[in-house]
Amino acid sequence: MRPIRAACLGTATALVTLLACAPVAAAATATDSAHAKGRDRVITVIGHLTQQTRFPVNPGGAPAQGDRTVFRSILFDKDDKEQVGETNGTCTTTRVDNGGAEECVVTYNLPGGQLTVQGMVFGILTQGLPTIPPPSFDNAITGGTGDYDRARGSVHADSIAPGTRRFTIDLD
Repeated sequence: MRPIRAACLGTATALVTLLACAPVAAAATATDSAHAKGRDRVITVIGHLTQQTRFPVNPGGAPAQGDRTVFRSILFDKDDKEQVGETNGTCTTTRVDNGGAEECVVTYNLPGGQLTVQGMVFGILTQGLPTIPPPSFDNAITGGTGDYDRARGSVHADSIAPGTRRFTIDLD
């Protein structure tokens, strides 16, 4: 008799455990799915450069490693009609040969929170002068706040007019 009772008790315990854990597992799956769906999206904004200050290592001289640029842009919706935020950032020149390169750190202030972005921009210099239009680039999203908490993905930027860029924000 004892082996049958022990087997029934073991089966009952397993069944209770399975039933008790099912709602938790289902809730975790639903939360993860909703969380992922909310994050997989593309946002397109148009940025207009409003302020830019350069801090050269050699004032009045040739561009040099360590030159810094600080900037601010106003962001508009994809149709370039309604203001939706702004960007603020700094870029530091890391290379002056072969077209130059800058390492940039930028914050995108958008409805619902902020995105932090970092990466390289290549081809910023042509024979010591800034290129017109600036080159396209891709940077990594390193995090965010609010609606963009723990954001990951990338930002692609294309120049569409002097002082104007289209930013395609691809959230993973």
